[in-house]
Amino acid sequence: MTTTYTLRSASPAKTRAEAVVVGVLASDKGPVVCDAGADVAEAWGRKWQPLLSTLGVTGKAGEAVRIPANGLINAQLLVLVGLGAEPDETSVRRAAGVAARSVPNAASVAIALPADTPGLVDAVTQGHLLGGYTYTLHKTSAAKADESSGAGQVVVLSPVARQGEAITAFEEAQVLADAVRLTRDWVNEPPGHLTPAGFADAVTDAHRAATKGRGAPKVDLEIWDHARLTERGLGGTLAVGNGSDATPRLAKLTWSPKDATTHLVLVGKGITFDSGGLTIKPASSMVGMKGDMGGAACVIAATLAIAKLGLPVKVTTFAPMAENMVSGSSFRPGDVVTMYGGTTVEIANTDAEGRMLLGDALVLATEEAPNIIVDVATLTGHLQLALGDKVGAVLGSQEIVDAVLAAGARAGEQHWQMPIPEEMTERIKASKIADLLQHDWVRWGGGLMAAAFLREFTAGLPWAHLDIAGKEINTGGPYGHVPSGGTGFGVTTIVEYARSLAAPE
Repeated sequence: MTTTYTLRSASPAKTRAEAVVVGVLASDKGPVVCDAGADVAEAWGRKWQPLLSTLGVTGKAGEAVRIPANGLINAQLLVLVGLGAEPDETSVRRAAGVAARSVPNAASVAIALPADTPGLVDAVTQGHLLGGYTYTLHKTSAAKADESSGAGQVVVLSPVARQGEAITAFEEAQVLADAVRLTRDWVNEPPGHLTPAGFADAVTDAHRAATKGRGAPKVDLEIWDHARLTERGLGGTLAVGNGSDATPRLAKLTWSPKDATTHLVLVGKGITFDSGGLTIKPASSMVGMKGDMGGAACVIAATLAIAKLGLPVKVTTFAPMAENMVSGSSFRPGDVVTMYGGTTVEIANTDAEGRMLLGDALVLATEEAPNIIVDVATLTGHLQLALGDKVGAVLGSQEIVDAVLAAGARAGEQHWQMPIPEEMTERIKASKIADLLQHDWVRWGGGLMAAAFLREFTAGLPWAHLDIAGKEINTGGPYGHVPSGGTGFGVTTIVEYARSLAAPE
């Protein structure tokens, strides 16, 4: 079902939608309806607070309570969603996501959450679009029907609905949500379908859709096949990818608006499935490895969104794609691989394969002479252990790290800075037979060592590395605007960072 979104300034008590969603704040004195839903509380009159008390409504984040309207308002169903103590953009985005999963089988829904600024309009719209996401491509028709029961029409209620900035925020929120949903689709796709060639085909299709029609942005796309990768000497990518019958690829996208003053290069890890290679993973650790291309999916979708938004920043994106498998042609511990650009690397662990693809792509990035390089990768379990499954790690040049962290905060994604200590340089240069050592099996600081390895391929340019391992797939239940399965983590941070580069000082 296709859902239509509309921005209006109507009263939630008078709207003719089948269901109306109202936000409730948690306070020391009990639950308090948000200003946007005041008309609904007035319709119940003195019965409102006793009703909330009887139903156990608290206003805490993640809460959703459904109440038959019984003719007190025009809607047939009232849904109360918790905002927590503070109705900021992050809490509103999450509450809108909860609302999207809490309105069953309504043909139309009106949302009365805090939306009196452009930022809050964005949060409501984006949150609802993302919270209602489902992936049903490989389900039978009946199962699809069971899971795809979203409303046909959603109305975002806002007192600033007619203001130009709010309308722009509403429209841009839909572009961002589409990019996140595209990333989720790719991460959710089974690895037997989304091989490197299949991923490259999917990128080609997405590029065609994004650049088609009057007014569409012009984004250049190149797909490098195995022969081109061999010709160019992308040794790290080939070392990993040659162990699979599904040969590697690389996607290069370029968005080059005439008014750009800054050139950002994005690099994303595109391992479509990671068995660990000859350093094979335990069987349980392979579950979810279809998402090891989450970094590539993120930067590609973000690039297309940046172009659709018309941001005046030149963006070049490299997404190397390979499958890390076990075969007679797999690369081996003890091998020495010559990377693109000539650096030699001693292999110690074939399950540390992502840095090999990224090393090649980072050198390609430096050849573009950019102002800034940002890479995104599901790189290390070490940083997942350190920060959990909801907080990404950011490492690199301090100025760029600070800017990316700020962009993530504005986008509603959590990131944390991690260091690259001096001793990590010693560890990556400990090989006695090659320029660099890929891995050293020391249990401590492996994620920091991986970042130090990547830094060797950045030619000293301003650079940030986002390690999103464990954030690309939510293995638990849905929360806020995040579903189970692919999350699309990183997309909104990257787009917001590009937006900050486009903004005047």
